[in-house]
Amino acid sequence: MPAIVGPIKIVSVGGGVINFGDSFYLSPKSASKTAAGAGAFNTGDFINTNSGLNATNTLDPDAVDQVMSANA
Repeated sequence: MPAIVGPIKIVSVGGGVINFGDSFYLSPKSASKTAAGAGAFNTGDFINTNSGLNATNTLDPDAVDQVMSANA
C-alpha cells in the first residue's frame, strides 16, 4: 500500500533499518570483530574470575574475514 510521507529529518542512524513506504525484502548487513581477554565478558552480581596470566592475540594477518556484498 503506498504511503504519503511528509517532511522528515534524520539526524543520526547507528546501525539499523529506516524504511519509508513499501518494501518487499530488507536485508541489513554488518560485521564486526571484538578481541577481549579472559573473563572480559562476564556479567552478573557476584563474579570471581581467576584467570592467572592472560594474553589476547589481536594480530589478524588475513585481509578479509567475512565478505559482505550487494544483496546476497
